[in-house]
Amino acid sequence: MSAMELVCPAGTPAALREAIEAGAHAVYCGFRDETNARNFPGLNFSRPEMEEAIDFAHGRGAKVLVAINTFAQAGNMKLWEQAVDDAAAMGADALILADLGVVDHARARHPDQRLHLSVQASASSPEAIGFYVREFGIRRVVLPRVLTLPEIAALNEQIECETEVFVFGGLCVMAEGRCLLSSYATGKSPNMNGVCSPPSHVAYSERDGGEMVSRLGNFTINTFAAGEKAGYPTLCKGRFEAAGRRLYVFEDPTSLNAVDMLAEFRDAGVTALKIEGRQRSKAYVRQVVGDFRRAVDALQTTGETARTSLASLSEGAQETQGVYRKTWR
Repeated sequence: MSAMELVCPAGTPAALREAIEAGAHAVYCGFRDETNARNFPGLNFSRPEMEEAIDFAHGRGAKVLVAINTFAQAGNMKLWEQAVDDAAAMGADALILADLGVVDHARARHPDQRLHLSVQASASSPEAIGFYVREFGIRRVVLPRVLTLPEIAALNEQIECETEVFVFGGLCVMAEGRCLLSSYATGKSPNMNGVCSPPSHVAYSERDGGEMVSRLGNFTINTFAAGEKAGYPTLCKGRFEAAGRRLYVFEDPTSLNAVDMLAEFRDAGVTALKIEGRQRSKAYVRQVVGDFRRAVDALQTTGETARTSLASLSEGAQETQGVYRKTWR
């Protein structure tokens, strides 16, 4: 059995080089505009940078997957169509797409281009995935982080394409492609603008006694006691008062780490393992990719996963296996 492909994040050309040198089989990245769901200042690739990145990766035996994974604005498809055309012309190994119209354009204009269905499309049933495979030739689907391992295994028995699952990084409690929470506080959402909780709307202040307050737009998201780690303010990971208790109502500020489950993903028929973090530093990319590559290689050669210690890179220094082993409140 071939090793599972390690798909790694690159928010910048420098991060892409780090990921490949650390052992990434494939790197995913996006253009510097609203066509990709990590549209933050200082991130992403210009057209010349993307072309150079693809040449660099191919020269070292790695793949580049270009994420064009936001939803096109009504009456303004040109930006998304141009991104598809440019990435295909540059020799991208695959395009990661979400919007149905963009998928249709890619299939019609570039019939030989390998297409992956983004997690943003939120396809999680055999019927939905089968539609994309049948009508558009989708070769791989990135599964939403709301499926359990048994569900993933059952799904792989019923579909005719590869599956990719998240194994490390930030968690979103919503079914991907359907989250508008950020737009209620900031006017911008990840699905339409490529930004969740944009930094321009984030503020921290300190109260008497050293208490830290985090805000998103006009909303207080959390308060932290003196010395308590202050997480980034997102609505889904806010701490609120509900039913007489003050708690994280939706999800705790924690990161996914499923390195101990690699053998189970393999047995469930998973093709590729995805690391989240295009907005993270080069050091993060280098350490996480290196550790996971050693784990994947160890599983392939010895049947056992090499241990990693990545808690220091996790949100709030906490780790979870997410819904793969989720116990809901």
